[in-house]
Amino acid sequence: MQQNSESDHLQTDLQKTGSRFHVLVGLTGSVAALKAPLLVKQLLEIPEVDVRVVTTDHATHFYDINEVPVRVYTDKDEWEMWTKRSDPVLHIELRRWADLLVIAPLDANTLGKIASGICDNLLTCVVRAWDISRPLLFCPAMNTAMWQHPITAQQVSTIKAFGYAEIPCIAKKLVCGDEGKGAMAEVSTIVDTVKQYVQSHPK
Repeated sequence: MQQNSESDHLQTDLQKTGSRFHVLVGLTGSVAALKAPLLVKQLLEIPEVDVRVVTTDHATHFYDINEVPVRVYTDKDEWEMWTKRSDPVLHIELRRWADLLVIAPLDANTLGKIASGICDNLLTCVVRAWDISRPLLFCPAMNTAMWQHPITAQQVSTIKAFGYAEIPCIAKKLVCGDEGKGAMAEVSTIVDTVKQYVQSHPK
């Protein structure tokens, strides 16, 4: 019965709601994930916008899920919600629901996975199944030394070639103490970028 109730709840939670714009936020294992509650709260202030979150397990180290004011989906949900062939597949239901996916932060590890087509968790499965006619925004966030590694520019170029849009990282003093480029874009910048897509979306 628990499995059936989970499936029913999923279908209710991810039901399309009229003309509202559905934003899916992806969180990965960068310290910038600590801004998740603020990011979601500010996205919810955009008129006619609904938000859901997909998180990697490592991302949850940096923020409290209970402080995020919308449903947060995890790898555990992906496996627990499916028990038989007729059950919904969570990463497919999420990609159907979302009008836009914004990955903020996108850490170095997940950047490498997406560029290589690896899909070994809920978020990367959503990305691999993503409808590329819909916007996918990514906000890199990593240590300056990792950002400067030659593979990073190659991987960013690769996923931009897929049609994904970069919200560039910025230079500042990082949590680790280093100074330089690699910090996630400001929350206000991310929200303003999403607003532009919402405003241009046909009703």
